[in-house]
Amino acid sequence: MSAFDDLYAANAKFAEQFGNSGLTGRAARGLAVVTCMDSRIDPLGLLGLRPGDAKILRNAGARVTDDVLRTLVLAVYLLGVERVLVMPHTDCGMAKATDEDVYKLTSDRGVDTRSLEFHTVPDQNEALRHDLTRIRSTPFLPSGMPIAGAIYDVHTGRLTPSPH
Repeated sequence: MSAFDDLYAANAKFAEQFGNSGLTGRAARGLAVVTCMDSRIDPLGLLGLRPGDAKILRNAGARVTDDVLRTLVLAVYLLGVERVLVMPHTDCGMAKATDEDVYKLTSDRGVDTRSLEFHTVPDQNEALRHDLTRIRSTPFLPSGMPIAGAIYDVHTGRLTPSPH
């Protein structure tokens, strides 16, 4: 018995009804969304999107890391992305710890993670401002491309657009 048997069984049922085989891999609505890996977030549903409409980039804290920038470059130049929404959320675990906290937690279990940067979020508004600036100022994306930020409230389902 595998730890993944439940997932494989669910996929078999999903595949019986699968209807997205005609999608191309391009972002039909020209959108990329950078959001958190938090399982309470349904990026397509909360934005009124369907499979194929957008590229969804997820990581802990919805941070614009080097890998997110790399992925946005590919999304823009290869996959039809023309605008980017950075969407962190309320009640985020990344806002409840510091990198030092994570280093200590892992160290207590015998794992040295000091070579990693966790991009924790002591101030969510400042982190969002920083990440929006990072996208807007990169020389690798088209100048003037629409970039926005909004914080998703996991308790109400509402987005609050960022003034940045």
